[in-house]
Amino acid sequence: MQIFAAILLAFISTAALADSTGEQTGGDRAPDAADVISGLYAFSRFQQGLLESSDLKGNAEVKNLAALRAEEAARRDKRLKEIQQAIGAEPRVSKTSSAGLGLAKPDDADGPAYVRSFYAAQIPEYEAAIGLLERYLRTPDNPALAAFARDQLPALRTQLKNAERTMADK
Repeated sequence: MQIFAAILLAFISTAALADSTGEQTGGDRAPDAADVISGLYAFSRFQQGLLESSDLKGNAEVKNLAALRAEEAARRDKRLKEIQQAIGAEPRVSKTSSAGLGLAKPDDADGPAYVRSFYAAQIPEYEAAIGLLERYLRTPDNPALAAFARDQLPALRTQLKNAERTMADK
């Protein structure tokens, strides 16, 4: 039952990220620079939320991975902020934050269930971020952001594969 709840919450958090990036509200509209910046900031909030959640319930493996992802998010945000300021794009503030929504609450899960939900929550978030960047790169509106997106995609794809592989092993 806890796994079902984690999957359901992960789905809801993906919908929230999709809504914040304009995917659902914009129909077939290609994402623009502001959509990408907003979506990546939301993804970073999710990754930073993993660190906060892992401090409550995670084992050393989960805490170390969450800390690494939070550091990567901070570096990505720093580069993204430079691009944002250079192009004058204003990110759209999402109505909800997906950070930690897909994770079992500390009182609701034991260690192994939390570890599984930790990895399960990441998969739809990575898929949404990767999809956003791929859609943007079909018709980019800014060369600096397009280069940033092309630079980020291989790392995000690798991290997604690692999360999927680890999830399958747990």
